[in-house]
Amino acid sequence: MTTDNRGPAEGPGQPSDQGFTRLSVNQETVRQLSVPELVQACAVLGIQGVGLWRDPVREFGVARAARAVREAGLTVTSLCRGGFFTAVDPAERAAALASNHAAVDEAAGLGTSTLVLVSGGLPPGERDLTAARERVADAVAELVPYATDMGIRLAIEPLHPMFASDRCVVSTLAQALDLAERFPSERVGVVVDSYHVWWDDRTPQQIARAGADGRIAAFQLADWVTPLPEGALLGRGQLGDGCVDLRGLRELVDRAGYDGPIEVEVFNPALWERPGGEVVAETARRFRDFVL
Repeated sequence: MTTDNRGPAEGPGQPSDQGFTRLSVNQETVRQLSVPELVQACAVLGIQGVGLWRDPVREFGVARAARAVREAGLTVTSLCRGGFFTAVDPAERAAALASNHAAVDEAAGLGTSTLVLVSGGLPPGERDLTAARERVADAVAELVPYATDMGIRLAIEPLHPMFASDRCVVSTLAQALDLAERFPSERVGVVVDSYHVWWDDRTPQQIARAGADGRIAAFQLADWVTPLPEGALLGRGQLGDGCVDLRGLRELVDRAGYDGPIEVEVFNPALWERPGGEVVAETARRFRDFVL
């Protein structure tokens, strides 16, 4: 990926052009906004999609959230998150599956077809990554029939290896595809998230692999900036602030045949402290300058 990622200088005010038909703003980028505020801020800019998260949606109300998005003329591009399948204890595994059934119901209620799965980390005292990944596969196999009946596609998201111990034992696109390919592509796909895969020299090959089988269920963007904060979870950069070749990744995904929504998902407390509408407008400008 050698595309020049430098964009034009960013100016004040609203983006000067549209072309945001694929752009989706993930709720966590502007968690300071309510669902109606988020969809309104997107609608005035011509942004047509939002990615939602379970906790704030449940707090607001699934039906109310779906109605707010629909009445603004937007779509929900994904719901995050299901998963956390790696528990060994039978009661904990049963609880995780019950939560995931509820997540499928919520995704269907919101009108999205994509439920993002974060697999879960190693349980306390466990060290066997292979066994943990097999438990993920077993849980996905149990969930697939219900998700299919509800019209929901499961999307396995690999997370950066630094999260393997506590959050996600699936660390690369290759590992995510190895799991997803046990199931029909229309039922289980993968998430390509720039923050988690940009560093891997196998990413171009794995994106092509995913595209050839129609496995790209979601494409998400954030930049990588250093130094990372403690824990790194809230250290994502706004588009253009870091070292990721965002446009190059978008071109790889396009060439692989994916033409769906592109979600900007940036966990960053500095963004949450600013006026949400300002952040949405900045995100649209950065998307134009560094991704399109």
